[in-house]
Amino acid sequence: MKKPISYRKQRLPELLQHLAAEFLERESNHTSLITVTRAELSQDSKRVQIFFTVLPDDKEEQALEFANRRKKDFAEFVDKHGRVGRMPEIKFSIDIGEKNRQRIDELSSES
Repeated sequence: MKKPISYRKQRLPELLQHLAAEFLERESNHTSLITVTRAELSQDSKRVQIFFTVLPDDKEEQALEFANRRKKDFAEFVDKHGRVGRMPEIKFSIDIGEKNRQRIDELSSES
């Protein structure tokens, strides 16, 4: 029998996704549009991976470097704006799956 998902495991990714979107909006230089698409918490709740997309595409690498460079600032932002208790280790990543989905939508609308 599967163990029920704890409240923390269910709500923490949603909270971190929301806070990451707010943080990146506030702190970025606005040369690109960064959209946080999801946050995934590891099974042991010690790590969280925050996925985002970037427009235009050629700004992805800069946005990823920026986000990972500001992880400590993001953790402080979360501490101030969200009560999460023990903060998991943060990793920012480009959401390749979302990019692929958008490309499929684009191709299917051309037909």
